[in-house]
Amino acid sequence: MAKRDYYEVLGVGKSADAKELKKAYRKLAIKYHPDKNPDNKEAEEKFKEAAEAYEVLNDPNKKARYDRFGHAGMGQGGFGGGGRGGMSMDDIFSQFGNIFDDSPFESFFGGGRGGRGGAGARPRGQKGTNLRIKVALTLEEIANGVTKKIKVKKQTVCTTCSGSGAKDSSSVKTCGSCKGSGYVRQVRSTFLGQMQTTTTCPTCNGSGQEVTAKCGKCQGDGRVYGDEMIEIEIPAGVEEGMQLSMRGKGNKGLKGGPPGDLLINIEEKNHEFLSREGMNVVFELYLNFADAALGTSFEVPTLTGKVKIKVPPGTQAGKMFRLKGKGLPSVQSYGTGDQLIHVNIWTPKKLTDEDRALLEKMKGMTNFDPTPGKSEKSFFERMKDYFA
Repeated sequence: MAKRDYYEVLGVGKSADAKELKKAYRKLAIKYHPDKNPDNKEAEEKFKEAAEAYEVLNDPNKKARYDRFGHAGMGQGGFGGGGRGGMSMDDIFSQFGNIFDDSPFESFFGGGRGGRGGAGARPRGQKGTNLRIKVALTLEEIANGVTKKIKVKKQTVCTTCSGSGAKDSSSVKTCGSCKGSGYVRQVRSTFLGQMQTTTTCPTCNGSGQEVTAKCGKCQGDGRVYGDEMIEIEIPAGVEEGMQLSMRGKGNKGLKGGPPGDLLINIEEKNHEFLSREGMNVVFELYLNFADAALGTSFEVPTLTGKVKIKVPPGTQAGKMFRLKGKGLPSVQSYGTGDQLIHVNIWTPKKLTDEDRALLEKMKGMTNFDPTPGKSEKSFFERMKDYFA
């Protein structure tokens, strides 16, 4: 698609001066601004087209080259060479954001240079650092999900200076390095010619302001350490080692920068009776030989209370019973695990003379000889069936 004439794009004549160019560009930028036209590709292209035209016509050298050779004289590069393919929206805001300094553009789009909610031409200071905490949960809390209130020590806004770091309003002046834009431009020579880059001003960290007298409470940082009670909603089914994130709940940013995040590492507390195997929970049931041979009823603990199960006569060590749906939910809501009851036959460690005599008598009975048969699955085969 052929490029439109830059003068036509801005709607000005070839004799237009810097003031007219600025006025024309500002009018188009407000009309096609992304915040005013969300998810509108056509408006975004017109916004970029206007920025490209202004970038060329507002530069005397580029304008002279364009007037003589047209688009052919601007090369095939990104911005700075007459093309806009290599420049992002943020690049446009960083280079031309101050076009809105003397207009109602900021208030119209809710603050922030360039009208992108703080992500425009001037960065709002440095982003705060992330905080990391550990939260230990019981299996019951993991099964149901839980809301925890945690007191977190973090950097918060200094209430004395409201985060400015200044002693008072008269102690704040426009940054001398970036002239209040929050950015500085650097020009360096490369084999492709001179390249211009725009970076955050190191003097004011992008705030556009310098402090001449520091706040006595925060010593000019704009932040102080304090405690904050944070309510953390933990979904059901989380696992040991899983990390959750709460956006914007970390340390406050410097000079009005956005806050960092709060990172929550999950730990599991040991349960008195149950252990976890993925979405399943396991209970180790110990029976004496008589109960295993004769059969019995037994109460086993679960995450929701005790449940009575029947142990049939002749139950072997390693037998697995299943309580369907008594396990843990998937954190992705893919269903719920089971509770597995693993049977162990308890062998007494100390015997009385009477015990020994009885066992010696049983030892000679052929009915007590092991006869497993080929149909009996091994412990590992049974485990594989349950966890497959």
